[in-house]
Amino acid sequence: MSKKNKGLQGVVYSTDPDFGFISNDSEIPDTPEPRLQDLRVQLDRKHRGGKAVTLVTGFIGNQVDLELLGKMLKQKCGVGGSAKDGEIIIQGDFRDKVLAILLAEGYKAKKSGG
Repeated sequence: MSKKNKGLQGVVYSTDPDFGFISNDSEIPDTPEPRLQDLRVQLDRKHRGGKAVTLVTGFIGNQVDLELLGKMLKQKCGVGGSAKDGEIIIQGDFRDKVLAILLAEGYKAKKSGG
């Protein structure tokens, strides 16, 4: 099923002018406070042509808040990256700097994976 029609569940057409479609989609999850987030900061080289990236995992919440956190981290590190699927990818090895930024912002974060 395509993302565009994911919530339609069999409704194709209705002649009723007062028809109101009721969606079964779950609501956008609220993002908990930073102190309730359990983030992991790690270095990753897999499937990236040998290039190192800093990977922040464990974010719980909606996509908008994830993108805002990713944007803030990228700006403070002065590099590029992306934020999707509950992960923030920062280009380069910035584990210590990202960890310090997250702790300063009130997130519960720790270094992971050696």
